[in-house]
Amino acid sequence: MKSQEKKTKALFLHKILIMTDFGTTLQEWYNINGRPLPWRKTSDPYRIWISEIILQQTQVIQGTSYYHRFLDAFPNIDALALASEDEVLRQWQGLGYYSRARNLHFTAKTVVEKYDSNFPSSHEEIIKLKGIGPYTAAAIASIAFGLPYPVLDGNVYRFLSRLKGISTPIDSAEGKKKFEKLANEILNIKNPANHNQAMMEMGALVCRPKNPTCDECPFHDECLAYQTGTIMEFPIKSKKIKQRTRYFNFFLIQPKANEIMIDKRNGKDIWQNLYQLPLIESDEKLSEKQLNRKTGIQANLISETKHILSHQIIYTRFFAADKTSIDQFENNNFEQINTSKCESYAFPQLVVNFLKEQKLPGYGTS
Repeated sequence: MKSQEKKTKALFLHKILIMTDFGTTLQEWYNINGRPLPWRKTSDPYRIWISEIILQQTQVIQGTSYYHRFLDAFPNIDALALASEDEVLRQWQGLGYYSRARNLHFTAKTVVEKYDSNFPSSHEEIIKLKGIGPYTAAAIASIAFGLPYPVLDGNVYRFLSRLKGISTPIDSAEGKKKFEKLANEILNIKNPANHNQAMMEMGALVCRPKNPTCDECPFHDECLAYQTGTIMEFPIKSKKIKQRTRYFNFFLIQPKANEIMIDKRNGKDIWQNLYQLPLIESDEKLSEKQLNRKTGIQANLISETKHILSHQIIYTRFFAADKTSIDQFENNNFEQINTSKCESYAFPQLVVNFLKEQKLPGYGTS
């Protein structure tokens, strides 16, 4: 019995030593290689929250400019809560996944009303906020408040799956439990903020999805995927994203040279509450003749593009149509605006690109 206790104790101490060595090596690497990103220079939960939401579906280079722009417009949670949804969406324009912006706005109002403008400081309260899942809650809790919660984003999943050769799919219930257990085991509870940021940085800079720089990794000697030549096989996913194909036909309708007709998107769909040009969605790609036959609209094709989202592929055609065509739309509650006012409205990026190409009078000069 005593020998078994000694063996158990020895294994425990050995595990602690390994974790300590891992944490020390990780921190030393991060101290030298960590990027001086603006959200790493603060412990303000509001700024950390904004940065984490922006970076969920956005590369750091693009996200940094939006981070500064968003904070210039809404420097604190009260300013964000008091803004209109249109203002928030306008600042978010071009980032995509606009539900993130709507959730930010909703949560800002919740924090102002429920917590007297003070961001909640417990993980239990943080994760209850709309738009904040396990990863974001752990990031805010650890970085802003020093609470011992490990982050698990795509970078961390990839790094850990390769390091330990974990073949359990990261998008399975079993996989999530396994990775969470491992992340907790290696977490530096004395400095969870730096640890979590170092883990994410390792995945972003070294253990990249493509072209990982394994020779620069301080853990390549103990990385199972590296040792077995299976780096690109990890992480493993069980579910393949199904993409829906859609066909959008937008119409540039100008009652006057310096005016256009626009519409606001409603309903639970992409680009909810953003503005757009009058739209008819079809089941297939339509030519001018087909469009006229199906809708009665006489239109001329201007340009077309393919827009790829995570779950949708949108084939988009832009047509020029006469103002009399408005009567052919089922829902023609359109708004007529001066083109110089376009920048005051939040449009999907593909519509922004089209409007800029058209060089409308006053657009881009206000």
